[in-house]
Amino acid sequence: MAGPGAPQCLAGGCLFQTVWNLQRGRPPEQGIKDYDLFYFDPTDLSEAAEGQAQFRVSSLLADLDATIEVANQARVHLWYPGYFGRPCPPLQSSEDGIRRFLVLETCVGIRPHECHAPFGFSGLYAGSFTPNPLTPYPELFAAKVASYRARWPTSGRTPTLLRET
Repeated sequence: MAGPGAPQCLAGGCLFQTVWNLQRGRPPEQGIKDYDLFYFDPTDLSEAAEGQAQFRVSSLLADLDATIEVANQARVHLWYPGYFGRPCPPLQSSEDGIRRFLVLETCVGIRPHECHAPFGFSGLYAGSFTPNPLTPYPELFAAKVASYRARWPTSGRTPTLLRET
């Protein structure tokens, strides 16, 4: 699929959660809520255009037993404050969106022949959770970590210096 609104990368939970599943001998897809496809189109920030991209992808991948969510990273700053109650600056790329995930170890995205992991993989494989200084929202971080721990009970050794007391 090419053109405006074409997915540029697969990002987030479906990637790092697959690692956690495989580390535990679980089916790769267990506990994964959705699969996020990111694209970046600053020429059309409308919800309608994002909806059209979602429709195209959903039509193409209808035979998969998975929830696929398509998001234009160029428009995140328009909905993030209303959804999360915190500001978000305009993003400059899909990679910029990945860089701003709440948990450093989850900042991972892939596209054909390329992997984007701005903070590396060691924390991901170690199962640690570190707040992202680009999104310094402790209550959102805590909620995200609680969600992960509920689905992967043995994951998440928050580094001692960053552990909330």
